Amino acid sequence: MSIVKHTDKRTGVTYVYESESYWDKEKKQPRSKRTLIGKIDEATGEIVPTGKSGRRKSSEEKLNNESSSVITEQVASLAEKDALITELKAEIRQLKKEKQDILNALEAITSKWS
Repeated sequence: MSIVKHTDKRTGVTYVYESESYWDKEKKQPRSKRTLIGKIDEATGEIVPTGKSGRRKSSEEKLNNESSSVITEQVASLAEKDALITELKAEIRQLKKEKQDILNALEAITSKWS
């Protein structure tokens, strides 16, 4: 592969292409396939990408839709788990209080009999 510079005579803009040469068996001649990379900035001399044009690939759109639905499901799952954690912490506090009350009652009984 090589890089080819082509100047548009009407606008004076220099475009940069990536050229791949191959042998055409039917015509028995060398041919080349060019892919646009970008254009050259006249001030700096650097290649400026022109970006992708055309229709987007459907696989990218499907991945985005699937990933957003997966994220939504995970957010809902996390909310449920947070609610469960809050309930369990409240239950733990209640059980600790009951345990402390029982220990205090037991200590009162043992001190009474000693």
